[in-house]
Order: sequence, then C-alpha cells, then structure tokens
Amino acid sequence: MNRERFLAITSRYASLRVAICGDFCLDRYLEIDPQKKEISIETGLPVHNVVRVRSQPGAAGTILNNLSALGAGTIWPIGFAGDDGEGFELMRALAQTPGVRMDYFVQTAERRTFTYCKPLVMEPGGTPRELNRLDSKNWTPTPASVERELARKLQQAAREADCVMVLDQVDLANTGVITQAMLAALGELQRDRDGLLVLADSRRGLSDFPPLTFKMNSAELQALLGKEHAGDLEHIRASAVSLARRNRRSVFVTLSERGILGASPEGASEHVPALPVRGPIDIVGAGDAVSANLLMALASGASLREALEVANAAASVVVHKLGTTGTASVDEIQHVLF
Repeated sequence: MNRERFLAITSRYASLRVAICGDFCLDRYLEIDPQKKEISIETGLPVHNVVRVRSQPGAAGTILNNLSALGAGTIWPIGFAGDDGEGFELMRALAQTPGVRMDYFVQTAERRTFTYCKPLVMEPGGTPRELNRLDSKNWTPTPASVERELARKLQQAAREADCVMVLDQVDLANTGVITQAMLAALGELQRDRDGLLVLADSRRGLSDFPPLTFKMNSAELQALLGKEHAGDLEHIRASAVSLARRNRRSVFVTLSERGILGASPEGASEHVPALPVRGPIDIVGAGDAVSANLLMALASGASLREALEVANAAASVVVHKLGTTGTASVDEIQHVLF
C-alpha cells in the first residue's frame, strides 16, 4: 500500500457511523510520588501518596478512544454504567470524547461500574511502574431487564451504523454486556443485515458467538476449532482460512511479535510481520488499537492486506506509549508506514 492509497482509505473515516457494543470500564490511574514517603501511624505500613488522578474509558472504551483518535464521524457506545461515582466519571469521559454520542448507552442502579484502578509509581526520569491493580466488577448475572434494554439499543443503533464493533471483556460469562441474550440479538442482526460489518473480540473466546467477523489470537483460534495449539505460521494460516470459510466471514489473528494474519471466506490469506521495536514498549492497548483500525479500514473499503498493514502500524504506535492505554491517530500511523 502506498501513501496515496492510505490517504484514500483514511479520508473516509470522518463520514463513518460506528456502533461499539460491549463492556465499557473506567480506567482510573493513581500517580504515586515515591519521594513523598510516609509511614502510617495507625498500621506502621508505608503510605503511597497519590499526587494526580486521571481517568479515561477503558476496555471497550479503549477501542472507542482509538476510533475517536482516527477521526470517526459518529461513535455510538452501547453498554452500561452503574449509578455510582465511577459511572458518573465514565459517562462524562465518554461524552467528552470527540465524535461520541450517548444515545444508546444505559445507566442502571442494577449494575456497578466496571473499574480498573491502576496505581502507578512515577519514578523521576524513569518509566511508570504499575502496582497491583484494584478492580471493581459485577459477579452476578446481568439482569434480564438490562439485557432487553441493551438488545433494543443495539437494534436501534445498527439501523444507522456503517459498522459495529463487539467486545466481551468480562472474565465471568453473562455478567457483562455480551450475554447469551445479546449474542442471540447479534445473530439476528447479522441475519437481517448480512452486509453489515460486525467485528467481534472476546477475552473468553468466541466459541459461543454467531458467525461474525472474528478477531482473536492464535491460541484462541485453535481452542475454538478444537485443535492443539501450534505456533507454526502455516498451521495458523490453514486454521484461519478454515474458520473464515465456515463462518463466511473474515478472520483476523494477532500473533504478538510476529504481526497479524488475516483470512477471507474465499480462501485468501495475508500475513503482515510486526514492525521493529523502536525503544521501550508497553503492550497494553495494542490489541484494541488493532480492532479499531481493522474495523475502520475495512468499513472504508480496504483490502484484507491493506487493513492488516494499517492495524499493524497502529499497534506499533501504541506499544511505544508508556504508562497509559494509548491510541494511534491517522498521522501517527502514516508516519510509521511511510
């Protein structure tokens, strides 16, 4: 892909209407100054003095942040937040993100806001060092009333959207947004609008998902097909092609330091190696940048290989952003590619 083709693809981003359905969380960073040392009088334990607190949307919100950084014209988040302080922060952060409209987002007292609280030790002249995270999650099934409301919001948004991203981020099935009821709704959506691009990713694997466009790592691919995990590239390629043909949708497989592989329902496949590392890296957020860029490029008419090249470059941008869940803009991606 040359620069002119890249610009032709990315010039369409501003006109795209994107729905992103999934588990939105609040990423709350607590920046700790290690030079402000204290010992607690009550416990005798060291005190971590927080000198700055910053929050941003995480999980599905990280993909949303990347969509915004790419200049998507309209972004509709479909998910929930609790009626709590973290929910207030999350919804405010989402609403303030350029391009985002909150028409289809749900706030409910029946759920707590999914939160990753990340203490960071800010060493002078060094890279941030993350301490043990403090997470807030839901440990009970998502109420049927919330499921019905989310399914209704999905149907409404899909009537206007050019493409849909689906992210299942929770560890315990049926406690987040992408429950069995929502999977049924996604299956109906894909049958009703066969030409609509719906890209899906799940940290627990995609075996229960209807046949959508899948994005996963190589271990998840082999587990879905019931095969023993093998690292050989040609074995992964054959498995991806097999799944793409079965689902009649493209499949994308992230390969860490080996790059990304894509397969089409017609049996074509492409592999794009990872770009060289340019210094210290932090891999947090790289997979979400890949998802956002695959979605935007494909929805803008990119070929299989072109989408892989753009997504691979975006991941390279993000891994070099330390101490935060970063994003990649069109200009940053262009700089890496050309």
